[in-house]
Amino acid sequence: MRCAVGLLLALLLLSAAAGAGEVRVTLGTATPGGGFPAYAEALIATLRETDPGLVIEPRPTGGSVENLGLLRGGVLDLALVQGEHAYPALADTTAPRLTVVAPIYPTPGLFVVPGDSPVRQVSDLRGRPVALGTRDSGLTAMGRAVLAASGLDPERDIVPVVLARAGDGPERVRAGAVAALWGGGLRWPGFTALAADPGGARFLAPGPEAVARLVAERPSLRRMRVPVGTFRGQDEAIDTVGSWSLILARPGLDPGVAERLVRAMDKARDALARATGQGKGSDPRNLAESVPAAWLNPGTARALADLAGGAQSPPSEPAR
Repeated sequence: MRCAVGLLLALLLLSAAAGAGEVRVTLGTATPGGGFPAYAEALIATLRETDPGLVIEPRPTGGSVENLGLLRGGVLDLALVQGEHAYPALADTTAPRLTVVAPIYPTPGLFVVPGDSPVRQVSDLRGRPVALGTRDSGLTAMGRAVLAASGLDPERDIVPVVLARAGDGPERVRAGAVAALWGGGLRWPGFTALAADPGGARFLAPGPEAVARLVAERPSLRRMRVPVGTFRGQDEAIDTVGSWSLILARPGLDPGVAERLVRAMDKARDALARATGQGKGSDPRNLAESVPAAWLNPGTARALADLAGGAQSPPSEPAR
């Protein structure tokens, strides 16, 4: 009898595993040394423990702009896209329809300068070389918007430097080739690298008037606060603007795949928070605050309704 029961349990487990099946999806990231490749690595490693049959294959790309094109062309199944490019793409009704699968994390934008730099505020960057990021990065677009809102023409009032790879930024700052590096995120590699230097680093945000202007004019941007101690030597909270980075799906992606990914991320949210260092940014429930319900992949909407017990749905318009 015990053998029969054991055999029955084994068959049930095998049947469940077969029902789940193996699913392989491609995930577009960005250039080496940036936040997206680091996030993808943490996501894949964490979900491997939660749902081994969900196989995510990372693909290095030029960043958000290239990712959007590859998604629309069906070359990628999923991609990481920064909010400054994600929101206009999702709102575009003339292009192949992309959908939101999951949040990545909020991305507060900042300039970082060496600890002994004479630059004390954004306006002090006038006439200086500034590394804004890579050509296709959503962070680069946000940096240009912050400069403009701060009264600086990003093409004429500074010397804009576009990087080949996101990871090149810290060395440009250390060599004195640029006065500042623009980036975003609580654990963005360029920020943590410069903050760990012997001389330390300082972080610059747009002023209150610029923040108010940016939030009013750009639907993708939110007010964000970088908590005290996020970076080495940071003894005050920093108020700035930022946007939500998102995992987007190509047109026609099986909603079952999106639902499976969201459920796996929900089960792994504590482990994912530790692995990424981004807190609970990847909790799927954050979509209720960050995007309209109409932008959600049907599988994501199904999973969220189930996770909320049917009592919660995302707002019809992005919160600010």
